[in-house]
Amino acid sequence: MSLSEERIISVIGSGLIGRSWAMVFLSGGYRVKIYDNQSGQALKAAQEVRKQLDELQQAHMLRGDSSAAEQFSLLSSHDDLAQALEGAFFVQECVFEELEAKRSVFQEVESHVGESVILSSSTSCLLPSHIFSRVQNKTRCIVSHPVNPPYYVRLVELVPHPETVPVVMESTHALMTRVGQSPARLRKEVDGFALNRVQYAVIAESWRLVKEGIISVQDIDLVMTEGLGMRYAFIGPMETMHLNAPEEAPAGKGLGDYLQRYKDGMRKVLSSFGPVPEFSGEEAKAITQEMCELIPNDQQHLSTRRERRDQLLMGLSKLKK
Repeated sequence: MSLSEERIISVIGSGLIGRSWAMVFLSGGYRVKIYDNQSGQALKAAQEVRKQLDELQQAHMLRGDSSAAEQFSLLSSHDDLAQALEGAFFVQECVFEELEAKRSVFQEVESHVGESVILSSSTSCLLPSHIFSRVQNKTRCIVSHPVNPPYYVRLVELVPHPETVPVVMESTHALMTRVGQSPARLRKEVDGFALNRVQYAVIAESWRLVKEGIISVQDIDLVMTEGLGMRYAFIGPMETMHLNAPEEAPAGKGLGDYLQRYKDGMRKVLSSFGPVPEFSGEEAKAITQEMCELIPNDQQHLSTRRERRDQLLMGLSKLKK
């Protein structure tokens, strides 16, 4: 039996993110215990996981070396927290995004696990120093922020608590790598982490351009999907600059040459950006209406588009692999 088969990961919370994390860990051959404090919810989540694993196998998109049935055999569902945590070396919390709820969960979890167990949160914006404020041993605490849906979008932001010891970061990074995710290490906590800070910058300028009548909702999305997004799926902004230096530039210049040529232009454009949008009032009403004319906000249309998104992400994930 391999080391991964002998070890247990507890997933606390059985919603969409909890189920997705369970599937990711199962693909790596780990035994997974999924817990929910609502009676019967964890069992329902396990049944949904089984359905998704079977569908992925039929689509030839199942991750890992084992069949859907073999992976599902490693999953158990629990309504009792102590039972769900027994034997775990890693705890991935996935309850809803509310500070008090997460604080309470970790306070209770800590009373059931040993000192060596890593405590990890799936929060997308709450700071580790806030989430783990009631944990006695904060040295083993870390945020592992997935991108929705994590089964197809493999980035995981690893954000340390100010007291997190290096071995916890390294162990979590190794675990995420073993299960096929792409972990990015932040050296210290910051509001929004890295992904949302970059995402919000793009959203803010896109919003301003639409608000000021410079471009439509449809066309600003086209700028991303048929422009920036095409290359950002494979290379990031730093490498983009490095590779975008003119071909006539002396060999080996790369980023240095790019900055020399374009830094003044970049600064000029950046200095023209307006204030942070309010995202409310009449501007929000107008932009929302324009968006809903393209994609109505009823459940049927939104579900269809989300399914399309996931299918395209599945194909892109396969292509990148």
